[in-house]
Amino acid sequence: MPSRKPAKRLADFLPYQLSIASNAISTRIAEQYRKRFALKTTEWRIMAVLGDSGPLTQRELSQMTLMDKVPVNRACKVLETRGLAKRAPNAKDGRSHLLELTAEGRAVHAGIMPLALKIEAEMFSVLTAEEQETFREMLSRLRDNAGEFDAESLAD
Repeated sequence: MPSRKPAKRLADFLPYQLSIASNAISTRIAEQYRKRFALKTTEWRIMAVLGDSGPLTQRELSQMTLMDKVPVNRACKVLETRGLAKRAPNAKDGRSHLLELTAEGRAVHAGIMPLALKIEAEMFSVLTAEEQETFREMLSRLRDNAGEFDAESLAD
């Protein structure tokens, strides 16, 4: 009787491990900005991207965060309602608007970043500086190997 290899368990599946690790770390950081700034993860991700990149359309935000347009739209509305972001006409495309952080949004962003970096340092303290650099490089290669795709395709 031929020997059969046992099916790979989900817990051993590397993409699953990456997802779980990412969710655990994101949740750890999210606890802090939820407590201190009353922001959900999607809202903070939008703020972080806008803080790094400046004004963007919602489509660009979806592409950069790899989040579906519905949660991006909801997060943008919350940020606008709270006065953390504002819409401006898009001179390049009259059908869309640019979202940008307000002065208050930039202040919140500036307050969260040191906290996020501190938690990042704590979480990754189990790795040496060299291991952290190698890990970042490996993640970049994996992301590049995944190829380009439209964030809207994630909703299917």
